Amino acid sequence: MFLIFAVIFGGILSGCLFRGRRLGFVQPAITAIIWLLLFLLGVEVGSDPEVVGGLATLGVAALAVFACSVVGSIAASWLLWRRIRRHRSAGTAKPQEEDDGDGRPAEESSGQSMWTALKGSLVIVAFFVAGSLVGLFTPFNVAGTGISTWVLYALMFCVGITLGHDASLAGRVRQLDPRLALLPLATAFGTLLGAAVSALLLPWSVADTLAVGAGFGYYSLSSIFITDFRGPELATVALLCNVMREIFTLLAAPLVARLFGPLAAVSIGGATTFDTTLPIITRAAGRPYAVVSIFHGCALDFSVPFLVTFFCSL
Repeated sequence: MFLIFAVIFGGILSGCLFRGRRLGFVQPAITAIIWLLLFLLGVEVGSDPEVVGGLATLGVAALAVFACSVVGSIAASWLLWRRIRRHRSAGTAKPQEEDDGDGRPAEESSGQSMWTALKGSLVIVAFFVAGSLVGLFTPFNVAGTGISTWVLYALMFCVGITLGHDASLAGRVRQLDPRLALLPLATAFGTLLGAAVSALLLPWSVADTLAVGAGFGYYSLSSIFITDFRGPELATVALLCNVMREIFTLLAAPLVARLFGPLAAVSIGGATTFDTTLPIITRAAGRPYAVVSIFHGCALDFSVPFLVTFFCSL
């Protein structure tokens, strides 16, 4: 985690150094790296026999926990966003301009169609499907090569460059409401409430579904803990559920931001908003929310080991 912070900070410094120059290649590079990351994630999923074998029987359970958890997190973050907006409209200060993630106010891009918002997401899912097919039919082992880690570092460095290169970012961040720090709590509450509700639909206990939901998209770490406490079957459900959450965020963040506000786009990413989903969320919610996204992901990231082990011990 500290290495990722160092990479982002190095990118920010680099962006500050080149503020006088136009860095038009950075955004296309971010897009290409996201495509590569999704392809590699698909290869990992497709080459894992435990995941592939459990798709038929455990996939439905994972889908139920995922859907309820995401709905809960969207509802909680939307309520927080409404409260913040109501407070702004009641005050004398002028509400800050919303940014569409491309440096333009949201109202300038509100005329874009829903298809425009989802077009990039459809390309992303195509890369994931292609990677899954490669992993399924070839013996390529991505996890053992460390390629994904280096690609992730490249992505974080490019994100840092975009943040450092934006001279107006600091002023817009200062305009953010301090109550946005409550977003991790809203995400955790909504996610866990939704996970508890999903137990009504499944042959699992509430403690089991809470342990799965408490992964907040951190599929690798949460699955390891659940394997030790509950066995491989529930661990597979956790893996599938949290992978679904990450993929859903990469696909649907622009649409969720349009329908439920920028906080919902951050909230659906859970712990992944610190790294893999950060570029998509930054584009969907706006660059000022990059700081909120990083804080949100770090807070949930630290909570995963404690919450997962707690619910597994019930």
